[in-house]
Amino acid sequence: MEERMARSALLHMGAAAIMAASASQAWSQNYPARTVRVVVPYAAGGNTDIVTRLIARHLSTDWGQQVIVDNRAGGATNIGSELVARAQPDGYTLLMGGASNAINMTLFKKPPYSTLKDFTPVVLCTVGANLLSVHPSIPVKNLGELIALAKAKPGQLNFASSGIGSSNHMAGELFKLMAKIDIAHVPYKGNNPALADLVGGHIEMGFAGITAQVPLMKAGKLRGIALSSKERFPAVPEIPTFNESGVPGYESSTFFGLLAPSGTPADIVRKVNADVAKVLARQDVRDRLTEGGQITGGAPSEQFDKFLRDEVAKYAKVIKVAKVPLQ
Repeated sequence: MEERMARSALLHMGAAAIMAASASQAWSQNYPARTVRVVVPYAAGGNTDIVTRLIARHLSTDWGQQVIVDNRAGGATNIGSELVARAQPDGYTLLMGGASNAINMTLFKKPPYSTLKDFTPVVLCTVGANLLSVHPSIPVKNLGELIALAKAKPGQLNFASSGIGSSNHMAGELFKLMAKIDIAHVPYKGNNPALADLVGGHIEMGFAGITAQVPLMKAGKLRGIALSSKERFPAVPEIPTFNESGVPGYESSTFFGLLAPSGTPADIVRKVNADVAKVLARQDVRDRLTEGGQITGGAPSEQFDKFLRDEVAKYAKVIKVAKVPLQ
């Protein structure tokens, strides 16, 4: 009797599992059946917003469904990121994540979400770089000369960033550690005021995105020194990387990638990954992103997962060794 009841229970459980799997597969095949929201944890108009809107516009056409961009700025990207982490894992709410999602796991004493536990990496969309530049009055032409100057004047040179915990702040801290120099961090409230002070000669050097600095370099207001990426960028082919310039192994890239709430069906993750990869392969999209100082991605989600884990580990070490104040 008990054996028959147990067998019956197992059969019911098996049938339920098959029905659930079939429903999930059908759901995934019909995806997207309605509007998809992509949360950008920054205000409108910035690089993250521009890249997201470009991809969203193409996906809307390809899918025949609206893909809307929802800007949720604040809390050093924690507000928008937490919103997606707590959303239904159905593929209809996604996050355009970035370096802050790797940095904040260590920078904040009590982050409101876990990047590695609360999200499923979907697709790495682009990789960018921070550019280290100096005011033209600083008597250096390359990274070797800048390092020599910093070592000759320990604690006397400053570098600007867009704020504590930003990707360009971390690029500067990694530079300090790997070059074994003593330079002071001066955080600003955004890239624009940081670059304004750098152009004005109020600070010696700074890290910022490529696009904003190109016209300033062409006008002779800044001197580009080195890129934080692994490879040179088409937008500034004349600027070498840190790795080329005497700091081997240095890399502090920026990135944009789509994240879904943990538990999102694997079929949906694969579909979004494949469809975004198709968008990123289009020449007009590649050209637009290259102009903006970005290199296109589109690799399988497993590669993005490894990349994200490596970024979290790298910045955890930088924050700890550099003794960056926790928030």
